[in-house]
Amino acid sequence: MASLEVFENQFPDRDYFITHVNEEFTSVCPKTGLPDFGTITIRYIPDKLCVELKSLKYYFLEFRQKGIFYEAVINEILDDLVAALQPRYMEVIGKFTTRGGLHSDVVAVHDPQRRGGFR
Repeated sequence: MASLEVFENQFPDRDYFITHVNEEFTSVCPKTGLPDFGTITIRYIPDKLCVELKSLKYYFLEFRQKGIFYEAVINEILDDLVAALQPRYMEVIGKFTTRGGLHSDVVAVHDPQRRGGFR
């Protein structure tokens, strides 16, 4: 996978949310080999580090050829970002386009201090 680059949070003494939205996310269904499309939203409270956006874009592009279920996509993104950033709070939301009459949303949360989630 592409390397996630980080930079220092300029306001580490303050809780604030950062939200990044990728409206053009693509992966591959591991059962059919057909492309899956969706919107990925990352919302987090940084601690010491923030994610650099160009590296995040290239990280997302790595999924275009990867056969992976929706649940695994969202949890893998969460795990990778938590490992890179060690945020105070993070949620990753995947809203996938309709296929076969079904629309799927998947939410995964990293909340070590139980701040709540699923907003």
